[in-house]
Amino acid sequence: MRGLQDERGGGGGDEREHRASYASEAPNVPAPGRLDSGAMGAYWRITREPRYSLLFALPLLVFYELLATVQPVGPHGSLRSGADAILEGPFIALAGSRGPLLFLACLTGVGVWLVARDLRRGRVDPKLFGAMLLESAALALLAGVVVSAATVHLLGRATPLLIGQMGTLGGSTRLMLALGAGLYEELLFRVLLVGALAWVGRRLFGWQELPAGVFAVVLGAAIFSAFHYIGPYADPWALYSFVYRLLAGVFFSALYLTRGFGVTAWTHALYDVFVLFG
Repeated sequence: MRGLQDERGGGGGDEREHRASYASEAPNVPAPGRLDSGAMGAYWRITREPRYSLLFALPLLVFYELLATVQPVGPHGSLRSGADAILEGPFIALAGSRGPLLFLACLTGVGVWLVARDLRRGRVDPKLFGAMLLESAALALLAGVVVSAATVHLLGRATPLLIGQMGTLGGSTRLMLALGAGLYEELLFRVLLVGALAWVGRRLFGWQELPAGVFAVVLGAAIFSAFHYIGPYADPWALYSFVYRLLAGVFFSALYLTRGFGVTAWTHALYDVFVLFG
């Protein structure tokens, strides 16, 4: 019996050696957790690049312009997004009635150039646009919760958010303004204004990257909030709404810095849709 047991023991050792040799020759397959983490990291990085970010924002531009063309002319002229009107101003001063078309052509041309240049780095996976849309919808809901909670925490009370004459407008007009806010307010206040203020902080004041960024985000958010009280369709002044929109500006600035233009524009647009149609 001992001899038989010894033989079995020896055989088991050989078997273990064979198993060990097979295991060492097996391919190095990453653990599921690492694979998921790597895929998510690639998603966060790739979707910030122009070929995804700008193409993702393109439907906002198309549907905004289509809706704008069918809007009736009101007592203050054709109704457009306030940020759109500001961005068109220099082009109207330069080209008169053809200014809006010139602005749209320049905006489209710059976007096409950025996307075409970025396409040299890689192709576009259309499935990612669906994920970006779901992400933007979730972030829009999160923005409302976070900004409302922060405003109540600062002011100690909750007040209904007044939207002026916006609530009296038709559904297509409100949708147009929501899409235009997402696209043009992010272009004006995040891309141009926050970028310019950060440059001022670094170059003129000699600040480091972090204080210049904080300065740009906070001042840009304050200007963004004040913007909503200007013009014929301005909101009535209220401290709660000013602080609310200031914090919303900080939220969107942080989102722009981390997720890029496309996701931020869609998040802003969907947030406005939820507010105006909620």
